[in-house]
Amino acid sequence: MENIETFLAEASSLAWGMPLLILLMGGGLFLMLYCRFVPFRHLGHSIEILRGKYVDPNAPGKISPFQAMASALASTIGMGNISGVAVGIAMGGPGVLFWMWVSAIVGMATKFFTCTLSVMYRGRNERGEVEGGPMYMVTEGLGQKWKPLSILFAAAGLIGTLPLFQSNQLTQIVRDVVLVPSGVVTNEDAFLSNLFMGIALAFPVAIIMFGGLQRIASVATKLVPLMVVLYTGSVLYIIGVNISAVPSMFAMIFEDAFTGNAVLGGAVMQIIIMGARRASFSNEAGIGTAAMMHGESQTNEPVREGLVAMLEPFIDTIIVCTMTGLAILVTGVWQGADTGNGVSMTAQAFEAAMPVMGKYLLVICVFIFAFTSLFSYCYYGSKCFTYLFGFKYRRAYDFFYISTVIIGAVVTMKSIIDLIDTSFALMAIPTMACALILSPKVMTAAKDYFARMKAERLSSR
Repeated sequence: MENIETFLAEASSLAWGMPLLILLMGGGLFLMLYCRFVPFRHLGHSIEILRGKYVDPNAPGKISPFQAMASALASTIGMGNISGVAVGIAMGGPGVLFWMWVSAIVGMATKFFTCTLSVMYRGRNERGEVEGGPMYMVTEGLGQKWKPLSILFAAAGLIGTLPLFQSNQLTQIVRDVVLVPSGVVTNEDAFLSNLFMGIALAFPVAIIMFGGLQRIASVATKLVPLMVVLYTGSVLYIIGVNISAVPSMFAMIFEDAFTGNAVLGGAVMQIIIMGARRASFSNEAGIGTAAMMHGESQTNEPVREGLVAMLEPFIDTIIVCTMTGLAILVTGVWQGADTGNGVSMTAQAFEAAMPVMGKYLLVICVFIFAFTSLFSYCYYGSKCFTYLFGFKYRRAYDFFYISTVIIGAVVTMKSIIDLIDTSFALMAIPTMACALILSPKVMTAAKDYFARMKAERLSSR
């Protein structure tokens, strides 16, 4: 296991080097400038689309734009917002939050382009059904000679969308907050208790997963609003009772982002990389997972879907991750924290602000966050699997996915993070390459779309 962990750590460090940082953040900045800040100029129109104003029931696709966004948020607003932020702060200091914000801002443009392309260049699977996602964006948009990039994305996606992280952190907090303090288990019983919890978690995931995309989307639309309200309300309370510390925390975030004094001893580039990694894991902009979900949206307007998708990094990182980060910073639990256990640090922040019920409230939030991510990721993974191997053996993948829920409950978090970070890095290469090469096609479609919207408004007056 030590050899495997060392290998995964080296692979993650190599994958998240300067070339990928330039591709993700530099590419996102280019797209933001190239589209002339579309994500910020058309926020109001994006919300109108999300509210169902332009739904076309006769359009191709399986789910509504709101269901697509809710299902995508079910995976992005997950453990990355609770545990991933804590890990980033523990390993890189408060300045990591600043670079997460930067990644999210440029990520809004990235999602606009990638999710527009996911509808613009849909393909068909072996059953003849319409499918979307980076695999099809590459072959339909760039041609069959680029298919190795599609295969790279699907192969990396098989690993990156496994439920290891979510299962690990859910079992961790249940053990630390509920089982050990109550005396039901001891730390020496960790392996067995985690194993039993992993098995128990696998059952409801299997029930929803075998129900297909419609059941996933239905559950997501019910749970995502609940989890956002419950978690943000709790975190806002923590920030509220420590409101006097908030200005100094923001000052520390900005200072540390350019000095690296808090943890890494001046290694600013390492803080930037850490911020980009944690933001990518949280909002998945440029990774391509959300493009798979939005490619299933029921719409004839690719640009419209891109406008919906671009809201996700803002909700996920700018709002939810910032609140988590502030809760950790204002309570002071990040200082001297264990970098290998993110969710327990967040639990300490909840307990410090709400001594009686805080940690139990977080357990509920973690369960909902992890659970929604688990069944969204199973859909992403199954799409990658069927692209590579067809539908004949799809059921075998379903059982493999369920088994990794149990595996994730008993392995170390560091090895999981390194494995997923490496997979996400590999997924970003074809997704961003496709977005950058086909960006002129998106802008042509955007100009046409906004011209038609303007003409409709003028004619209705």
